[in-house]
Amino acid sequence: MPSEAARGLVTGVSGRIAIVVPNLYQPYFSRLAEMLIDELARRGLRSTIRLTEDVPARERDAVMGVSTGDADGVLICPHHLNDALLAGRRPPLPVVQIGSTPTAGVAGVAMDEFGGALAAARHLVSVGRSRIAYMAQMDGDGGPRLEAYRFALQEAGIDVDPALIVRGEDWDRRDTGLESTIGLLRSGIRFDALMCINDAVAIGALRALQAAGVAVPRDVAVTGFDNTVEGEFTVPSLTTVDPGTDTMARAAVECLVAQLQGEAPGAPAEAPTTLIVRGSSR
Repeated sequence: MPSEAARGLVTGVSGRIAIVVPNLYQPYFSRLAEMLIDELARRGLRSTIRLTEDVPARERDAVMGVSTGDADGVLICPHHLNDALLAGRRPPLPVVQIGSTPTAGVAGVAMDEFGGALAAARHLVSVGRSRIAYMAQMDGDGGPRLEAYRFALQEAGIDVDPALIVRGEDWDRRDTGLESTIGLLRSGIRFDALMCINDAVAIGALRALQAAGVAVPRDVAVTGFDNTVEGEFTVPSLTTVDPGTDTMARAAVECLVAQLQGEAPGAPAEAPTTLIVRGSSR
């Protein structure tokens, strides 16, 4: 049960914190939510899960208290939250943003996406791969993971082939990796590695490669990002990037509790990333 001391930390009377994620079918978000729930419970705070279903307006409403009015604070791992979405408004309650590009006026714990993706790309180059496909670019410029891919190839003197940058519909679904890899195989474009935006996409890609009789890693090496539990049990096991999920969860809750106690949030923190090399790229 929540302690009276913990209840005294909060600005209201609920002792409840809203954990806001786009969905729970993506293993990264479900694991992060679980860690946040555990961290809050250790401080005597209760939690409630809110899903935005990848709708920008729902992320804005969660941060601005429209859909989280019953909570004393918000921990949000968004896809779309940014300065333009808030239009200069500041949240009316304590909020901590986790894992994405910082938003003005919102405390945050960032993920080193560029550094983690750079380590994965450099690893693929180091094991002799030169036709490395990136899967999958979503809307916009592709973000820091695609930027790291391009940087690593240029650093190694490898031309960036636009035909190897594969677009996808939903980076949270294994289907994106499955369908995009099938399309890449059917195109006839030669590739000897797949650098996937996350583990979910990579697991779908592994399924497509295996169904096509493509040996991993002999013919095609594969990397993911997120270090989800699933990756340990694929065949072969998945090389991935650990984004420091546990570190982000602890730091985010500490930052939120500090705000609930009336302290001003410090500068955005950044969790370290670690490359975990497994069978899919050896």
